[in-house]
Amino acid sequence: MLVAAGHRFHGVCDLISANLLPLISILVSSAFSSVAAQSCGSQDVAIQVLGSGGPELQDKRASSSYLVWENGRARALIDAGGGSALRFGESGAQMSQLDVLLFSHFHVDHSGDFAALIKSSWFEDRKRALPIYGPPGNDFMPSTTEFVSDLFGEKKGAYRYLSELLVPGEEGSYKMQPHNVIAGSTPVAVFHSGDLAVSAVGVVHGAVPALAWRVEIGGKAIVLTGDTNGEGEGLTRLAMNADLLVAHNAVPEGATGVERRLHMPPSVIGRIASDARVKRLVLSHRMLRTLGKEDQTRLEIGKHYPGPVTFANDLDCFLVQ
Repeated sequence: MLVAAGHRFHGVCDLISANLLPLISILVSSAFSSVAAQSCGSQDVAIQVLGSGGPELQDKRASSSYLVWENGRARALIDAGGGSALRFGESGAQMSQLDVLLFSHFHVDHSGDFAALIKSSWFEDRKRALPIYGPPGNDFMPSTTEFVSDLFGEKKGAYRYLSELLVPGEEGSYKMQPHNVIAGSTPVAVFHSGDLAVSAVGVVHGAVPALAWRVEIGGKAIVLTGDTNGEGEGLTRLAMNADLLVAHNAVPEGATGVERRLHMPPSVIGRIASDARVKRLVLSHRMLRTLGKEDQTRLEIGKHYPGPVTFANDLDCFLVQ
């Protein structure tokens, strides 16, 4: 009986341990991630990957979004895909801090959490205008001004109860200022505030109007490709001598069909990084079709680009040196 009871006791302990250890691990990991996230950009310039995934939920990643920090202050937000609003909060950033918000394009996985971020800003009582820049529209997609109005316009906006943050004349703590950016293959200056300067080129992403962005701040240059198949010379020109290039690793080498018409494979990423002589390459927008293929991806990129390559995860912080 005692032996049997002892076995039952140890069995219960083993069961408790088996259930508690993963929970303890998650709690410790979460605490560490939170501390690490909130220290991003505490000194100098850094970029934080709020969302490293694509549109799939099964990749267990937030969708595309990036935050540029300088000396502990969030200066620029690029894209706001699903899940990124939560990551924004986890980062310790404040919507009231941002100088500018940039959109590469308006696929859901790049813009789905925009409204949540704007609602959060209302609670922070932001006191200055929020410039918002993104691509023009076509018959397939809204322009940046249309996108913002479709969400927050006073008469037909989906969230028109927040129209005070958009419509001139309404009482609100601040106003959004959306702008359409017309850009070709030659970089165009878009925004400037203090030591922060932003420029863009148009990139090919199927029928969707899309932009790649260059953010220069504190003497450093960060370039974000957004989604593109890599055609043309614009992206190389934009990324020339950048300190850090964030490229989207959405398709594996050998991709064909629609996938390839929308996204660039590793070999194209490598060629652009090499031709532009970028100092460091970070791969994001990692989807199920590329996750687990990191060795192959690194090999294909390495055939062209000899510099350091890092695969991004949510809340990763990269100091720009």
